[in-house]
Amino acid sequence: MTIFEALRQEHEIQRDLIQKLIETHGDTEERKKLFKILKHELEIHADAEERFFYVPLIQKDLTQEKARHSVAEHHEMDELVEQLEDTEMDASNWLKIAKDLEHQLIHHLDEEEQEVFQMAGKALTENQKTSLASDYNKYIKENR
Repeated sequence: MTIFEALRQEHEIQRDLIQKLIETHGDTEERKKLFKILKHELEIHADAEERFFYVPLIQKDLTQEKARHSVAEHHEMDELVEQLEDTEMDASNWLKIAKDLEHQLIHHLDEEEQEVFQMAGKALTENQKTSLASDYNKYIKENR
């Protein structure tokens, strides 16, 4: 397995969770549960991705700018998650913030898969692609 395959698997989990979350209503157990799971998935994914994908890419001229941009997007999503935590789940603007998070998340995942992966494919060796995937998956498993 390569780092790209490992990341795509996690991306699909995130796409599924955010879609389910924005379909919830009010201050319900379902919304609380989905938000808690999504928040945790985003945290461990961003942490692992920064360690095992973006750190090596920041060290290469070809991918440095894209890697820094993607890390900045992680911080933007963190801020939206914090806004959701600070907003009552049955408040009218909670769903608006959740949809902002969905928009940012989907943009981020699509950009990674369509742009960053292609550049990273040129910057990383075949050995790096598999060893980074192994390290990434191990980290996710230990923290999930």
